[in-house]
This record gives sequence, structure tokens and C-alpha cells, in this order.
Amino acid sequence: MTRRTLVAGIGMIPFTTPSRTQPYPDMAEQSVRTALVDAGIDYTAIQQAYVGYVYGDSTSGQAALYGVGQTGIPVVNVNNNCSTGSTALWLARQAIETGAADCVLALGFEQMQRGALTSLWTDRPSPFERFDTVTRQAQGWDDAAPMAAQYFGGAGRQYAQTYGTKPETFARIAVKARAHAKNNPYAVFRDQVTVDEVLASPHIYGPLTRLQCCPPTCGAAAAVLVSTDYAHQHGLPAGVAIKAQAMTTDSPSTFSGDMIKAIGYDMAKAAADTVYETSGVAPEDIRVAELHDCFTANELITYESLGLTPVGTAEKFILDGDNTYGGRVVTNPSGGLLSKGHPLGATGLAQCAELVWQLRGAAGARQVQDASVALQHNIGLGGAAVVTLYEKLS
Repeated sequence: MTRRTLVAGIGMIPFTTPSRTQPYPDMAEQSVRTALVDAGIDYTAIQQAYVGYVYGDSTSGQAALYGVGQTGIPVVNVNNNCSTGSTALWLARQAIETGAADCVLALGFEQMQRGALTSLWTDRPSPFERFDTVTRQAQGWDDAAPMAAQYFGGAGRQYAQTYGTKPETFARIAVKARAHAKNNPYAVFRDQVTVDEVLASPHIYGPLTRLQCCPPTCGAAAAVLVSTDYAHQHGLPAGVAIKAQAMTTDSPSTFSGDMIKAIGYDMAKAAADTVYETSGVAPEDIRVAELHDCFTANELITYESLGLTPVGTAEKFILDGDNTYGGRVVTNPSGGLLSKGHPLGATGLAQCAELVWQLRGAAGARQVQDASVALQHNIGLGGAAVVTLYEKLS
């Protein structure tokens, strides 16, 4: 990186279910104003804005910001499926790094509808046609099961068949998510569950039951990024920096017929490997991570794609408690997508907020001790993977 990028301010609102949501401009405005206060600046200082959302009309980004201010700055609308929020962050970081701007806003929001994700445009080719073809060839198609659950549940089933992973092991991830979310006032689901309750919830696909699938959620989160010089000149917070970041997309291996690769394993691994190489930080150095647990199966598989545990050892990693407090790396202290919720456009920036709080030592009962770096993984099928490494500055 040619110029260090600092995360000067973060803001988010409590996530909620679609039945209790506010309109997206209201959610966005609240998160942006919180981030501005956190950074100690006025909206007039923002030079560019990158605004992410998946379900919404074009220029919803402008509509989301005009309640905060109408300053004439460039507002870029971003849509990269579930990795939308971190894609907005990636673009904002690039603007700082290249010198195009010194103070940039990344915002993500989503006002979702109830029910499983579906394609809204049925009169044109779907971006998931290749994924559907791979899935049909690998495992057939179940018209009664949600599309995303078939992708990720199929990958989980393949993993379990390869390594003998027990259903209870997948369920433990959902139990952990609720245990972490208990201490997060921003999370949707904070009530505790047991392994038996997770397994007894309605079966969805493969090893997945309902409590192992993230819910449709509404919410917003934002981050103010600045250059080091700008922070020093204006007396802004300079305690957390983006040490390394990488974004990747699909390669031919995604469509090779392997369901684990179809859900982005190779994308995530390539992005993580780049981050480790450019930063000089090894997976063993990571003590806290927010990763994309849209389904328990994806969290389990992602442990290995990020190098947090060797290939084929995810079950031992879980059973040994190495994925939670007292273990090697606390994964999703926020409760993750499973319990905090997954408003698609906001997720990447909510992950950013959690990790910045962790590195500031401001996470309260969720605080991970002795964390000097923090890893973020956000993935969207179709596809894009963004891996970001944050560092605490002395």
C-alpha cells in the first residue's frame, strides 16, 4: 500500500427483522451520523462516498445520503451481492491509498423482505446460471429448498462426507453464534440455543437446519476512512489502520463440479493468501476474526480457506473450542451473520465496525484480549471475496 488508510469513524444501528424495519434512508442516515461523530468531523469534510446495497433502485445511495447532506460530492452505488459492504470499503480504501481523496465514506444498508433470497429479474439470464448448472450436476436440484441453502448445504454435505464431520459439529457453530450475540446490543437474535434445539429445528438442506441459516435482516453501517496525513492535520482518531486488503473473483475452479469450490473456497483462499503475503502477518497471528457465516457450513469451511486451521481439521478446531473465547481465535464475536443478522449491503461494514471496536478495546463484554490485528472475510456468490486485515496502531 502506498498510503496508510485509517478507520477514523464507525457507526451502525441495531439490526432488525423486516417486519420491524425503518425505511432505508433513515437507517443509513443514523449510521452515517454516528460514524461522523465517532470520527469527529462534519459531513462537509467527506470528499467521496461509496454506498452499497443489493435490493434497491439505482441511485438509492444518493437518496440515503441526502438526508445527511447535499454537498455535491461523488456518490458511487455499489452492488456485489453479500460482499457489497466490504466492496464499498475496498473502493474507499483505494481512493485513500492512491491519493484520489483524503476523507472518504463507505456506507452499506439493506431493507430486506421476508423469506429466502430469490432472483427478482426472471425475464433475463440469471448471474447464478453457472452455479445452478454446477449444483444440478453435482447433487441434483430440490425445488422445495432455497437456492442459497442448496449451494452452501451441498458444500457442507460434501465436506462431511469427505471428513466424517458430525451434524452436531455444524450445530455447535450456531450455538457459539448465539453465545457471542448475547453480548451484542446490535444483534437480532440474542437468546441462547442448545445443540439439540439447533438440530431439532426444521431441516433445510444437507446438514443445515433453520437455526443454521442466517435470517433476512435490515440495517445499516458506515465507516469514515482517512489518510494518515489528514488525520494528523485535523486531530482525528488514528488508532486503527487497514494493514492489507484483497478482493478476488471466481476462477475456473469455481465451476469444476466441487460444491466447496462453488461457494467460494478458492476465492477466499486467494484473497487471504494475498493479505498474509502483503502484510507479513500469518494466520497464527490472528486472535479475532469476523467471517462470513451465512450458514454454519460456510463458517466451518472458511476456517480452512483462511488458514485458521489445516485442511480437514475444522471439526477438531470446533470441538477444541479454538473458535471462541479461551481458544486460539475468536470467530465472529459479534454473533456473525447467523445471530447479528445479514442485511446484505451492510454486513461488510458491520464486520468492520466490530473489528475496529475490538482493536480499540471498546467491545465491552465481547472484548478479545491481546488482539493487535483483526481479520475480516466477506463473500458474495457470483462472485467476490474481500479479505481485510486491520491493525492496532501504537
